[in-house]
Amino acid sequence: MSQKPDGKNKLIADLTGVNASKLSYYAELKKRQEKIRRQNVRLEILHRLTRALHLEMSVEDMFNEAQQLLPEALPCDLLGLAMLQNDELVIKALPPFHFRQAQPLPRDSVLWEPLNLNEALILGELPKSDPFFAGYPHLAEQLHSLVVAPLHYKSANQGLLLIGSSQKSAYTQEELSFVQHLAEQLAISIQNAQLYEEVSRARQGWEATFNAVTEPILLIDTEYNIQLNNHRPLPELFPDGKPSQQDQKCFTTLYGRNSPCPNCPMQTLAIDPRPIYRHLETKTGRQLDLSFYPVLGKEQELVAMTIIIKDITEKAQMEAKLMHSARLAAIGEMAAGVAHELNSPMTVVIGTAQLLYAELAGNPEQGDSLKEIADCGLRCKRIIQNLLTFSRQEQVPMDLTNLNREIERALGLVNYLVDPTQITIVKQLAEDLPRIMANAVQIQQVVTNLLINARDALTDKTGEKTIYLKSYLEQGPDQDWVTVSVRDNGTGIEKDKLDDVFTPFYTSKEATKGTGLGLSVSFGIAQAHGGTLEVESSPGKGSCFSLKLPPSPPQPTKHLPV
Repeated sequence: MSQKPDGKNKLIADLTGVNASKLSYYAELKKRQEKIRRQNVRLEILHRLTRALHLEMSVEDMFNEAQQLLPEALPCDLLGLAMLQNDELVIKALPPFHFRQAQPLPRDSVLWEPLNLNEALILGELPKSDPFFAGYPHLAEQLHSLVVAPLHYKSANQGLLLIGSSQKSAYTQEELSFVQHLAEQLAISIQNAQLYEEVSRARQGWEATFNAVTEPILLIDTEYNIQLNNHRPLPELFPDGKPSQQDQKCFTTLYGRNSPCPNCPMQTLAIDPRPIYRHLETKTGRQLDLSFYPVLGKEQELVAMTIIIKDITEKAQMEAKLMHSARLAAIGEMAAGVAHELNSPMTVVIGTAQLLYAELAGNPEQGDSLKEIADCGLRCKRIIQNLLTFSRQEQVPMDLTNLNREIERALGLVNYLVDPTQITIVKQLAEDLPRIMANAVQIQQVVTNLLINARDALTDKTGEKTIYLKSYLEQGPDQDWVTVSVRDNGTGIEKDKLDDVFTPFYTSKEATKGTGLGLSVSFGIAQAHGGTLEVESSPGKGSCFSLKLPPSPPQPTKHLPV
């Protein structure tokens, strides 16, 4: 009795189509669930691809990442990438020919159609006559379905994304929509990567230029922190030889302070954004030019300050030397003029005095006066001669000269001027010194002048008085020098006066003992011989003057005829 209703109910359900509806419902539900699953997979792939693609990836890396993930979302036996270059479509990636330089695709290829329409298309099976297969004949028999989407970003097409399958009719509108989203994401990533590469290239170029600048450059924020520097050393300014790391306060690094400077340029630039230039002299005497430039934000507000530090010590010294040379040239011209004007009348005075002295030889009183006139005239004559030498108005002959021989002659001239009971002369002359091309008389003049100056420096010294006379060959990396040095253990010269010792008419002696021309004339003689005259001195310990002259080039050996 219980089965009849069941059979009856089943019969009624069959007749009314209830069972058919249930089957259809479950089939449709299963289909929708599969569709949702595929959509979720595709969304997950897009999400994973978005996370995987980053700015530092190359286009090739992005393509490889997409190639690994795509088969999970749709049929994918072929993944290709074509890029627009100079208005030409070039296949950049297509297995197995990855990222090779291919020929541009002809305009009559069907692949141009998605670009012209600016939309993704299902192209179905390409005709084997399409120019695309001319470059890739191995795909002609394998490729039966193709979907193509333009890589479009910000109103600009960058190329095409190609996805193919060996199955016929493998793609529907659903897959087409996914491919379009994938192409948009790839286009954004490619564009960002290209922009990042351009910015990175520009930054590398800027940093290379920044670091190549020889002067120290610092970028200071409004909190006085050093945000950037090119690590150029300047020991006289930075305690450790180079700027400290970032976030170190500039007033501590530059000036050793614990708080901002009272006249800090940062405060001035915040009000008036015009560059500021200042000069600074360090404790060691270095001359620095500091330039302060504002860095402005979008609202023209001060956001940072750039400091450029230029060491102009050598430039300042060179300018001082040029000014000194100009003064010496002017003095030389004046001295030459005076010497020429005085030379002739002084010759007359000396000659007349000597003639009268000869005539009045029997009258000692008048004769002594005339002798004194002649002696004073001769002294004036020597001063005039020194003036002419200083102004280089005389042309002197030069010949191969033995320096030690001229030193010995100079010693013979000053022996009567140096009391051997008061002053000891220690002589150390090197043997086999190279000969020099020089005027022997002038070399004697220089050595004699240095010896007399050393004697005068010992006048006020108590205790042992010594003059050290030495000759030697000084070998340098670029130039050898035949050198004679005269050193004393006298009073020495103050540091602030060392630069003046070679200045004409400068003297520390009494007016009756010196004219101030000795060292300046000696310096001029050294320069005329291609050498130099140097001085080293320590107050209370003595001075050392060194005459350095270039050795003569080797002379060719003369062979006598047989």
